[in-house]
Amino acid sequence: MTNYDICNYIYVHIKNNLYFYKTRYTITMAAYSGYTDQELIVLLKQRDHAAFTAIYDRYASIIFYQVNQMLRDTEISKDLVQELFMVIWSKAAHIKAEAKLGGYLYIAAQNTVFKYIQRSKLQDSYLKSLAEFSTELSNSTIELLDEKELHLLIDHYIKELPPKMREVFELSRNQEMSYQEIAAQLAISEQTVKNQVSSALKILRGKMAPHAPGALIIMALLRRF
Repeated sequence: MTNYDICNYIYVHIKNNLYFYKTRYTITMAAYSGYTDQELIVLLKQRDHAAFTAIYDRYASIIFYQVNQMLRDTEISKDLVQELFMVIWSKAAHIKAEAKLGGYLYIAAQNTVFKYIQRSKLQDSYLKSLAEFSTELSNSTIELLDEKELHLLIDHYIKELPPKMREVFELSRNQEMSYQEIAAQLAISEQTVKNQVSSALKILRGKMAPHAPGALIIMALLRRF
């Protein structure tokens, strides 16, 4: 057998093996995609890589959208989603087999954002102020979550804020203007803007307290449209 024949044999052998493994992987993932969330959790806790991949494929884009809606920064949001799933893999043993996977990831994403806000040097003045009030969500709070109702209540209470405070707050939250930009537009000091936003957050959290846990209120206030 010539060197050419040997090289050709090796090439064909490798090509066939790659095709075999690719086909087997495709078949495996197709099967896993049909598993329920609970079945995937059980397999994940057994360190099953295919189960982790199936969970990632099922939820990563949803979680990214959720995180990016809060931070409005595509690259940071991508990084935080990757960080979140790395934690999910490393701490899989702590996930309860009966947990609602979507709710578990939803809460984990909110907490990941909270931690990021608290540890980072954000340029977003509104998020800086909100970070002072942020607390972690617990798994039990997901049962209380009704985002639509929560946002309607928050919008209602925002409208009840004193006119100047409301104007400053909405420019910061909805228009995503910095404190410096708001101060320049309204001809007031940056400290006044900061105080107005902080006061608005305290008022809103106080009025919302009877309706939802503090962490859910902060989560809703993170959403800016």
